[in-house]
Amino acid sequence: MLTAGITGMLTGLALIVAIGAQNAFVLRQGIRQEHIGAVVAVCMAGDALLILTGTAGIGALITRFPEVLEVLRWAGAAYLLWFAVRSFLAAARPSALAEQAPRSKNSVIATTAALTFLNPHVYLDTVVLLGSLANQQGPDLRWTFAAGAVAGSILWFSILGYGARALAGVLSSPRTWRWIDASIGVLMVILAVRLVLH
Repeated sequence: MLTAGITGMLTGLALIVAIGAQNAFVLRQGIRQEHIGAVVAVCMAGDALLILTGTAGIGALITRFPEVLEVLRWAGAAYLLWFAVRSFLAAARPSALAEQAPRSKNSVIATTAALTFLNPHVYLDTVVLLGSLANQQGPDLRWTFAAGAVAGSILWFSILGYGARALAGVLSSPRTWRWIDASIGVLMVILAVRLVLH
């Protein structure tokens, strides 16, 4: 039983640790120390919902109806390109971390939710892949595996969001943010292109 939980945690971590749009946003919000509790909570809840949904068997539904992922693919690509444009605009007008205008909590939560749920890869990773792997554990251990994967997500987003605060002093100059925003913009474009061509 413990082995299934640890396997679930390690598998979940392996899938979510890769830097993508969601992780980049969590890191930025953590460094800015802006609504990070809400950001981390949305990411954790989103992952938990998707992992548990996949474990409950919805992964089979998405596998059977791939057009759902097709819609998510194009919506996700459009959102990533919009996010890239915002990042490039921020890079063109960099400001120090403390000087940036704060965003409303609702705006931050909406962006976090969009980066979580408009990414087709999150459905492939959590619902289809983790759901399938959980169900391979058998009826007795599938929920233990899923709980381990959810625990991995909680661990990762806590470390990423709250650990970023330690970097706030180092990353507070406008020049640093110019590079960060430009890099995030490039990453979003690459992810969008990969979604369209995948």
